[in-house]
Amino acid sequence: MTTTRLFFTDEFKREAVALLESSGRPLEHVAKELGIQPSMLRTWRRRVSGSAGPAQLPTKQAPAPLAAGDQSAEIARLKRELDRVQMERDILKKTGEHFLGASEMRFRIIEDCRDEYPVRLLCDALGVSSSGYYAWRTRPESPRKAANRQLLDDIRRLHADHRERYGAPRIHAALRAQGRTVSRGRVERLMHRHGLRAQRPRAFRVCTTDSRHALPITPNLLDRNFAPTAPNKVWLTDITYVPTDEGWLYVAVVLDLFSRKAVGWAMRDHLRTELPLAALTMALQCQQPAPGLLHHSGRGCQYASADYRKALKNHDITQSMSRKGNCWDNAPMESLFGSLKSELVHHHRYATRENAKRDLFAYIEGYYNRQRLHSAIGYRTPEQAELQAA
Repeated sequence: MTTTRLFFTDEFKREAVALLESSGRPLEHVAKELGIQPSMLRTWRRRVSGSAGPAQLPTKQAPAPLAAGDQSAEIARLKRELDRVQMERDILKKTGEHFLGASEMRFRIIEDCRDEYPVRLLCDALGVSSSGYYAWRTRPESPRKAANRQLLDDIRRLHADHRERYGAPRIHAALRAQGRTVSRGRVERLMHRHGLRAQRPRAFRVCTTDSRHALPITPNLLDRNFAPTAPNKVWLTDITYVPTDEGWLYVAVVLDLFSRKAVGWAMRDHLRTELPLAALTMALQCQQPAPGLLHHSGRGCQYASADYRKALKNHDITQSMSRKGNCWDNAPMESLFGSLKSELVHHHRYATRENAKRDLFAYIEGYYNRQRLHSAIGYRTPEQAELQAA
């Protein structure tokens, strides 16, 4: 049995060292997150420090203070939130009999909120007596309730470990992977009851490729056949954007359709052909695919350029392109970018492109490829899918 020697590009090494320096975490933890040996990361850090010096590595910056207009908007938002809470409390007092049901559920709500509000105020709002609540609270815990409490602790731990990116389906899959025999419906009920949910995506997209050109266009050979039988048979690629205070940061990614692993990526401040070509080069160097690979992309001028087509031809790669204006022809790629935006980008404001690069590198290499369970591959991580197919 032969083992494939891992290859890492210079960009990967620089981003790994920058992530180590900016995170403040132990070297061993960062190395484990990226799936590399601590000695490798230690060597990379020594080389980067010797050539560029620690002063050139990006550091975290404090968030900029809110401007006067932003402060007024924030105060207005808080007032609206207070009015909404007051309205919900009034509705709760008037219609509690209809949607709260038995006293048991009301007592649970009081128990969950007792650290934030006085018990008497909660009892008055929910229409129950304080004595009834305390009598319920001192009853012996049933086996079912004890099991639910332990399960809820495990759910909350997984939810926090994945930075609130997991909903009930992935939480359930993670529990099953840990040997817990629990139904998905039970997980859904507990999460819904205690307000645990996955971060919601925002419906907003800007096109980053220009298909209005006279360059050669190849037919759609993939034809939405998103089920290859092995790794490195079909690669998808596309470009997305990340806003920063310095301007856009553009991100090109190459995705292996079988394992859903991001096998190549590049981040630049421009949309020239060099950007996707750098991502393709990383993928080729790291994966070393056999001839006959199918490469699918949109119709952007970057992918139709002479330099890009030459690189594909040199490695005996067949090119395929989506139909005009049809994002479904590259749906798995859109799914990756949707996860990246909803789970990371939309929850941060980046002062510089370098700050954004650190987070994107950690998400792609440390989380998406090695920790995140993907429903399309049987709730496995891309790394697990790739290793199990070897």
